[in-house]
Amino acid sequence: MFILETNGGEDKSTWYRRLASQAEALFAGETDFIANAANCAALLFHSLPGLNWAGFYRKHDEGLVLGPFQGKPACVRIPHGKGVCGAAVFRRRTVLVENVHEFPGHIACDSASRSEIVVPLIKDGCLWGVLDLDSPILKHFDPVDQAGLENLVEILLRHSDLK
Repeated sequence: MFILETNGGEDKSTWYRRLASQAEALFAGETDFIANAANCAALLFHSLPGLNWAGFYRKHDEGLVLGPFQGKPACVRIPHGKGVCGAAVFRRRTVLVENVHEFPGHIACDSASRSEIVVPLIKDGCLWGVLDLDSPILKHFDPVDQAGLENLVEILLRHSDLK
């Protein structure tokens, strides 16, 4: 049985280390990417304060297609290079946006979203999709979040059957 731990007042860096340990335990013995991505989205959504969406988009011929997530219904397809997710795919690196209304071409799936961070899923040089987190709070994400989420993505990919 997995027990979800909540932040007991630690600083963000410490909390992300604990979150990484929880992810390792949650994914132990499982390599199905969809199953682990679904649990990862739930872990993030219920562990990180201030989120209104946490989930994945998978690479598809026409761009990105919705994968496992937590939050309100979302845009199903994102064309190549569009929005923050498309920018992360194009750049092949994390994109942190303090104010989505100032990001050219932002795609508003939820009008309540104010900030966003998108981490590309790259395994063995192949891009498989992105992890996308939204918040209704301006400037909610920072470099500590970026480092912690990039580490969680590495853990997820290490425990995945993507080839």
